[in-house]
Amino acid sequence: MISALGFNSNNIYRQQKNEIIDQRYKEIYAHEKAHKNAAGSLGGSIVIEKDTHGIPVGGHVDIKMPVLDKENPEKTIQHADTVINSAMAPNDPSGQDYKVASEAKAIKNKAKNIQNQSGQRLNLLA
Repeated sequence: MISALGFNSNNIYRQQKNEIIDQRYKEIYAHEKAHKNAAGSLGGSIVIEKDTHGIPVGGHVDIKMPVLDKENPEKTIQHADTVINSAMAPNDPSGQDYKVASEAKAIKNKAKNIQNQSGQRLNLLA
């Protein structure tokens, strides 16, 4: 459709939509890139999710969660710290980011308890 001023309203609409898509993509990509950078080798690829209109609505980076290693709690603690730092890396952590950080903190606390118990046993033997 051509308006009285000679502008094609469909072109203006498409341009505005593309600007919105570009802006959303940049925002989401920056958020996910912060996760990826902090995760290092524990992080997967950046995935940008789009709605049915092709507008980016979210994203994620898979991360390998720590597993409690009773024989090496320090390794578990370091792994958990990386996951926590990655989850909280963006300036605007999401609810899911807080959930991942919380799960990693719980595993870290279990590892610290094992580490403390091991240290107490060693002190008793000295």
